[in-house]
Amino acid sequence: MTAVIESGEHKALRAAVAALGKRYGRDYLTRTVAEGKPPAELWSEAGRLGYLGVNLPEEYGGGGGGIADLSIVLEELGAAGSPLLMLVVSPAICGTVIARFGTEEQKRRWLPGIADGSRLMAFGITEPDAGSNSHRITTTARRDGTDWLLTGRKVFISGVDIADAVLIVGRTADARTGSLKPCLFIVPTDAEGFHKRPIDMELSAAEKQFELVLDDVRLPADALVGDEDAGLLQLFAGLNPERIMTAAFAIGMGRHALAKAVGYARDRTVWKSPIGAHQAVAHPLAQAHIELELARLMMQKAARLYDCGDDAGAGEAANMAKYAAGEACVKAVDQAVHTLGGNGLTREFGLASLITAARVARIAPVSREMILNYVSHQTLGLPKSY
Repeated sequence: MTAVIESGEHKALRAAVAALGKRYGRDYLTRTVAEGKPPAELWSEAGRLGYLGVNLPEEYGGGGGGIADLSIVLEELGAAGSPLLMLVVSPAICGTVIARFGTEEQKRRWLPGIADGSRLMAFGITEPDAGSNSHRITTTARRDGTDWLLTGRKVFISGVDIADAVLIVGRTADARTGSLKPCLFIVPTDAEGFHKRPIDMELSAAEKQFELVLDDVRLPADALVGDEDAGLLQLFAGLNPERIMTAAFAIGMGRHALAKAVGYARDRTVWKSPIGAHQAVAHPLAQAHIELELARLMMQKAARLYDCGDDAGAGEAANMAKYAAGEACVKAVDQAVHTLGGNGLTREFGLASLITAARVARIAPVSREMILNYVSHQTLGLPKSY
């Protein structure tokens, strides 16, 4: 594999998105959270500038790039303090799945809106009894004439209140074996039998989490995305970008926290010199920077493999990138807060809320323990423990 070096186009994209993020910053996101609103202004401007759909095909209003491009957008917005979580969901998961496997009608109907931000799609896979073990999904779809009837429950589904539809992972019965196989359905949020309930979260985020109840939701035949018999292939086509984008989210957050800490350590003087002159302060910050850079390299590798069509290689690298970025983010945030001392817990500096937010990258969309299981079994060839 050739060296992972960003192209001139990627560097220009990074600079342009960083400038957009700087105009909004952490204060904007903090204000939207306090008001209980989504970051609609930033989302709209990012869409108008073409950043939300950089990974989607040009013929459907996108930028013609890949997940490598979209990960840059999320990372730089995060580094500016205003990440858009729904970038992980709407263009990265849903947009990718529809672009790769959707019908021509589905592509024309959804991709231009996803690309410019005028339409938003959420993603529903997690269930109360099927978190890490997606094989236990019980949401089922059965045929009723030419229609589908979808029944089940989902939890921790982001942004349903602002979404036009949810890409739901369900299961259908295999006519030959009777076993259930995964399928993907586009479910409008205003469909009869579709019910949402907000989950009360301690996490401070602009995007809310929901529990969904699907009570015999009637869907037309064309709500099914792709081939009914190719569910796992289609599912992982969305989950690998999800892991890559979660890594970008974590790296951006870690960079933001680290920049705050470095600025403080450079200026804060105790006794005769800035605290950043002391190795006990400087070295942990340097280590945090190194770990974030290493995580970014793995993220770039994963994105390149995915964009080149190497789904197997991308799966391994995406899991590793998500793991490395989650760990690096938590450590960077912790060290940033510690560097500021009491100031690290004040609203003025805006770091304390990141302590909780940083945990997200360790927990979702798959726990670090499940990634270690994956690497132990798939990469190292060790016996499976579950």
